Amino acid sequence: MSSPSRQVSSRTRRRDESGVAVPSPVVLLSVAAVIAAGGAFALTSGNASDEVKVPIASPETVAPTPSATPTATPSATPTKKPKPKPKINRGKVYVEVFNNSGITGLAGRTAAKITAAGWQVVGSDNWVGNIPADTVYYPTRLKAEGKQLALDLGIDRVKVAVEPMKGDRLTVILTG
Repeated sequence: MSSPSRQVSSRTRRRDESGVAVPSPVVLLSVAAVIAAGGAFALTSGNASDEVKVPIASPETVAPTPSATPTATPSATPTKKPKPKPKINRGKVYVEVFNNSGITGLAGRTAAKITAAGWQVVGSDNWVGNIPADTVYYPTRLKAEGKQLALDLGIDRVKVAVEPMKGDRLTVILTG
């Protein structure tokens, strides 16, 4: 058991609270910013008599001064350089042509037209499925080539290739 003289309640125990409270860096920075703003205001707000007054001439009294070199007038909008179009080597791009219509020989005739335009046709066949319009499908890396083939054929619909289309060639599906 402990003696009563050694027990000190927490209420009667005194803490040593001497010391200096240091303000946080945010407070110090805020005070410095206020002082700097006040100084800047005091320096920039002077008498109106210190200002130099320049008379503004009317358009009739101003004579243009000839310059030795012409100056370019900056345009309101910056001009964008057009992106260089990728060079398409039609002979190195594989193309498959599929007929999704009831027209016999449509894929073969279109394949001949594509070959005549310089593309490398590697096959033609019938397509089973529901395609709403003539479409050129391309794998991601052949996007520009797909758009060019669509232009060559007069096809408006160009889409990213889907399964079971091959990822190394363009696929043309004709609907009639």
